[in-house]
Amino acid sequence: MSSPAPLRIVFFGSDAIALRLLDWFDSEAGRLQAEIVAVFTQPDRPVGRGQKITANAIKTWALAHTLPVFQPEKLDDSSRVELAALKPDLSLVMAYGHILREAFIATPRLGTLNLHTSLLPRYRGASPIQTAIANGDVETGVTLMRIARELDAGPLADAELVKIGALETAGDVEGKLAAACVPLVARALPRLANGELVFVEQDHSAATFCRRLEKADGALDFALPAAVLAARINGLFPWPTCAILVNGELVKIGLADVAGEVVGGQGEAGGIPGSVMGSDSAGLLLATGRGVLRLRRLQRAGGRMLDAGEFLRGYPISAGVQIESRPLAPLVAPAPFRR
Repeated sequence: MSSPAPLRIVFFGSDAIALRLLDWFDSEAGRLQAEIVAVFTQPDRPVGRGQKITANAIKTWALAHTLPVFQPEKLDDSSRVELAALKPDLSLVMAYGHILREAFIATPRLGTLNLHTSLLPRYRGASPIQTAIANGDVETGVTLMRIARELDAGPLADAELVKIGALETAGDVEGKLAAACVPLVARALPRLANGELVFVEQDHSAATFCRRLEKADGALDFALPAAVLAARINGLFPWPTCAILVNGELVKIGLADVAGEVVGGQGEAGGIPGSVMGSDSAGLLLATGRGVLRLRRLQRAGGRMLDAGEFLRGYPISAGVQIESRPLAPLVAPAPFRR
């Protein structure tokens, strides 16, 4: 008796976070009862200071694996016809960048699934990895869901949990989430093919929303507790990256933690929030509204991100220097952010 034909999967994605999963599909070719047959991704965009038109990592991967690549600026009727011609059993979406209309969602025989990098219904929206860390969470994950018309509101099939370490940035956690997609999809595909994958409606009353980040989100308000600021710094690295002005020069921060619970505020126990208190073996110490913030990795304009000790040897920052505070815009809301 012949084995069933592999599931024909069309992948929709534009971000390098999906490369680990795509490599797994490639490595399991011949053993896995599923195969990527084509890729939809964003059009080539200008990149870097020179604004050179550049293919994204997903397109580059697809071309290296001789797969058809579709790059519509918008998903119109002609794009849906192209999708249908591929005879897909399933569309799998991760960080694509376009909203799929109902006609696209319904085209594959088994529908359209999405990999979202949060434990839904928490952090629906554009920046779930950064927001989870910046919000002080100790775990996050990848959720597999059916796509629905509302933002990240479809029914859930499964999730893979990921721990957030105390000294992990969004870049670190993104790598762990990329790896977590593999066992999640490996569990789900056989169950989907056999009609055994169960979907459960989200608890919409527990939903929270995050938004697209901007450079202005790198501001820091030192009247806040050190723990809040450290989480924000780590969550927003490597982009947009928090920064401070030191003697008129912008200094980016790549990693932070809490050095102690000295209470801020002018007085014997601490210093004015935002004032440099000196340094220890691990970083530059700043007074905050509660506790001491330690900046562990720093970078000057045009330079490299360095451990604080190495940075301070080349660019000393004296105790008593006052760092200006700027208000923080909220990253989480109980309803979608308005654009």
